[in-house]
Amino acid sequence: MKAVILDAASLGPDIDLAPIRERVEALEVHPQSTTAQSAERLAGARVAIVNKVVLDAPTLEALPDLKLICVLATGTNNIDMDAAERLGIAVRNVTAYGTASVAQHTLMLMLALANRLPLYQRDVATGRWGESDFFCLMDHGTLQLEGKHLVVVGQGALGSKVGQLAEAFGMGVSFAARPGNEANDSRPGLAELAPEADVVSLHCPLTDATRHLVDTDLLTTLRPGALLVNCARGGIIDEAAALEALRAGRLGGLGVDVLPVEPPRDGHPLLDALAEPLNLIVTPHNAWITPEARQRVVTLTAENLRTWQTS
Repeated sequence: MKAVILDAASLGPDIDLAPIRERVEALEVHPQSTTAQSAERLAGARVAIVNKVVLDAPTLEALPDLKLICVLATGTNNIDMDAAERLGIAVRNVTAYGTASVAQHTLMLMLALANRLPLYQRDVATGRWGESDFFCLMDHGTLQLEGKHLVVVGQGALGSKVGQLAEAFGMGVSFAARPGNEANDSRPGLAELAPEADVVSLHCPLTDATRHLVDTDLLTTLRPGALLVNCARGGIIDEAAALEALRAGRLGGLGVDVLPVEPPRDGHPLLDALAEPLNLIVTPHNAWITPEARQRVVTLTAENLRTWQTS
């Protein structure tokens, strides 16, 4: 059985592919591939292993030998799922591989925003500490997390882990109802919880129900100084509205690890705003990249191969 990895570089150079090699007779590895290159590279392969390369219907239709697509991620939006089903191609993804890594990153953003790290780092870099009349700077009021209220959207493994870590700091944690299903959910909706939130952290998928879930209207209901963290998907917040609230002082801090288009080759207003004196952090979708999490992707993919082979 031949398998082809189309974009192995997306896992990083330090990851051991041995668990996958042990499950197949031949493994062909490409660091990167385009959709246009995929049909040729997958010719004769029974298994395609892919992270973000788009496998559309014409590509899949050109691959009569292909029986399985292993996605090196949770999201499968880069695969034409309807075409795969029609052609009898199984699709297997991986989940919960980066729970500890993303939860750690989320708390990093929360802590840094609470302590106004972007603002104080700017002050130190520009020499303001050396100009202080006394031993410290305290121009930017910080937020003590103990006793504060964290609202989490998404109570899966990741959201639950974030809540557990926040409780270790003495925070009270509430989980919002699943967006779009509030009427059938015993938990209060985000709109109901927002006015009492000191921090909102997003850990839900991007769907029609969650697109711009945090918009101008919801932002106006938050407490002044509330923090907003998005380590889920770009577009769950209205970034333009959040930036306006941050600039106006109605939002205490904004930390995002995701943008609607990645990589942001054409730029983004949040990236431009990093030059401003704002309590703003943008990280390059790297919350998941601890070596342990990336190796876990390989382990889970090998397990997907095993279960498919024995089914």
